[in-house]
Amino acid sequence: MASSFEIKKEMCEIGRRIYQNGFVAANDGNFSVKAGENEFYCTPTGVSKGFMTPDMILKVDKQGRLLEPNSKYRISSEFKMHLGVYRNRPDVNAVVHAHPPVATAHAVCGKALNSMIMPEVIIFLGDVPLTDYGTPSTEEIPNAIEGAIQNHDAVLLENHGALSVGINLTQAYFRMETLEYWAKINLYAAQLGGANELNQNQVKRLVQLRSEMKLPGRHPGCPTCKNNGTPSCHSNTGVANSCREEAPASRPVSPAPAAAPALDEETIRAVTRQVMAALGRG
Repeated sequence: MASSFEIKKEMCEIGRRIYQNGFVAANDGNFSVKAGENEFYCTPTGVSKGFMTPDMILKVDKQGRLLEPNSKYRISSEFKMHLGVYRNRPDVNAVVHAHPPVATAHAVCGKALNSMIMPEVIIFLGDVPLTDYGTPSTEEIPNAIEGAIQNHDAVLLENHGALSVGINLTQAYFRMETLEYWAKINLYAAQLGGANELNQNQVKRLVQLRSEMKLPGRHPGCPTCKNNGTPSCHSNTGVANSCREEAPASRPVSPAPAAAPALDEETIRAVTRQVMAALGRG
C-alpha cells in the first residue's frame, strides 16, 4: 500500500499530465483515489491541476469531511460524482474527470463514441456512452451516470466533459488519454469521408481476446454484461445495443458504414501485443 505522500505525489504528477495535454484549462477538472472504505484523496477546488503540490491534496471521508487538517484548500464540489462511481463500482480505486477537447466536442454535440474502428480501443475501452446532462456539483450527474458506469470504464458527460475510472490512478488517466485519442481519430476519419468499421465477428473476436487477457474493469461486451458477451451484444456497426440503454430518439444516429475487410487472427494478436507492451504488460 502506497504511503499518503506517495499517493499525493502521484496525483500531482497526473495533474501535470492532464494540464500539459490540454485536457483541462485554468482550474478545471478533478480526480480522486480511494484509499479505504471511508478514506479518499481528492484534488482541491480553485487550483490548476497542472500546478498542484502534495500539500494541496485533501484526504476526506464519504461525507467530504477532512480527515487531515487543511485550512487553505477546499474539496471539489464535484466529489459527489466520484462518490457515485465508488458506490456503483467496488472494483474502482480512482476516478478522473476532465474536459479533453475533442471528446468533449462529441459530448457537446450529443454524440457517443461508439464506432468500432480500432482494435486497441475495442479491447481496452469498448464503446463510450453519452450520459444525460446534469448540473455540476449537484446529485444530477451521479444519477445520470449511474447506469452507464456499471458496464463502462469511461463515459461522456453531455455538454460537460468526460469521466474515466480504473483500479488505480494511472489506469484511470490512461483511459482518459485513450478516449481523447479515439475521439481525434473518429473526427479525422469523418473529415476524410467516414471510417470503415470492423464487423460483428471482428469485434466479437477482440472482445474474446480481452476476456482471455483477464483485464480489470468493465466492458460492454465482457461476461459481466447481461448478455454474457454474446454476438447479439453488438450490431454490425459495433454499437452495443443490448448492453446499454438506447439513446433518445432526438439524438442523431449515423448510418451503418460498409463492412471492413477481414482481419486475420495473427494480425489481431500482433496489434494486441503492441498495445500490451505500450502499457507495460507485455
